[in-house]
Amino acid sequence: MAKVTVIGAGNVGATCVNVLALNKVAGTVVMLDVKAGISEGKAIDVMQSAQTLGFETNVVGVTGDYSATDGSDVIVVTSGIPRKPGMTREELIGTNANIVKSVIENCLRYSPDAVFVIISNPMDTMTYLTLKASGLPKNRVVGMGGALDSSRFKYYLSQALHANPAQVEGIVIGGHGDTTMIPLKRFATYNGIPVSELLDAAALDKVVADTMVGGATLTGLLGTSAWYAPGACGAYVAAAILHDYKRLIPSCVYLDGEYGQKDICIGVPAIIGRNGVEKIVDFKLNAEEKALFEKSANAVRATNNIL
Repeated sequence: MAKVTVIGAGNVGATCVNVLALNKVAGTVVMLDVKAGISEGKAIDVMQSAQTLGFETNVVGVTGDYSATDGSDVIVVTSGIPRKPGMTREELIGTNANIVKSVIENCLRYSPDAVFVIISNPMDTMTYLTLKASGLPKNRVVGMGGALDSSRFKYYLSQALHANPAQVEGIVIGGHGDTTMIPLKRFATYNGIPVSELLDAAALDKVVADTMVGGATLTGLLGTSAWYAPGACGAYVAAAILHDYKRLIPSCVYLDGEYGQKDICIGVPAIIGRNGVEKIVDFKLNAEEKALFEKSANAVRATNNIL
C-alpha cells in the first residue's frame, strides 16, 4: 500500500492528514513534527474517527523521528511559521528556508524516491529551494499554491454566479502571492459556458480581486493562515501522484523555457501523475496575460534572490 508523510502537524498538516485518511488515499500516513506530542496526539485523534467515518488508513504521529517516514511515496511539506495578520508570505522566507532545507535532507535519507509536495510559504521560493538544495529531478518537486489559488477563484466565481461550485472551473497561474497570482478569467467557465457571458466586467474584476487577496482575507479573519482548503489541496495533489490520476492542476513547477521563463518555480497548468510533474500545458496566453506573467515571474525571482 502507498505511504504518505506529512511534515508539520499544525493546522494545515493535520488537515491534510485527515483528508488523506478520510479519502483513503494511502495505506499509511505518517505525520511528523518537532514539537513533542503534537503529531502523536493528532494522529490518535484522527484514528479515533476511523470506525465512525469508515476508513482503514493507518495514521501514525512521531516527534522528529524521520526513520518512521522510510519508504514514503509522497512527502507533503507544510512545516514553517504561518502568516499573521499584516504579514506577506515573503516575510517568512528566512525562518522557513532553514526549516525546509533541514526537512528535505532528512526526508531524502529515508525516502530517496519520493515526490515532494511543497506547501510551506513563500511557496514558490520554497519549491525552488527544495529543487536546488536536493538535486532532485524537476518532475519530483511540486508546489501546491496554484491548486489552492484556483480553488479560491472557483469559490468566488460560484458566489458571484450563485452557482454550484462543483460546476465552476477556473485556473490561476503565476506566483502564490497577493499581488503575483493571475486568475485567468478568460478561461473560467460555468458548466462549459464562459463566465464572461454570465458576469459583467465589474463583477468579474471583483472576483479576480477577491481571489488575489483570498489568503490575506482569511488571515485577517482568523488571526493566522487558513488551513482547511490548503490542507485539502495538499491531499488532492498527493492523491493525483499516488493514484496516477493525470489531473490538470495549476502547480508551482520548474520552468526551462516554458511560458518564456527559465530557472524559476512558478504556477502554470500541469499534468500531475505518478511521476509528479508529467507535462506542462501551454494555455496560449494573450498579450495582457503574458505581461502579467512576466511581472509575476520578476517578483518571484526577487524573493528567490533573498535566499
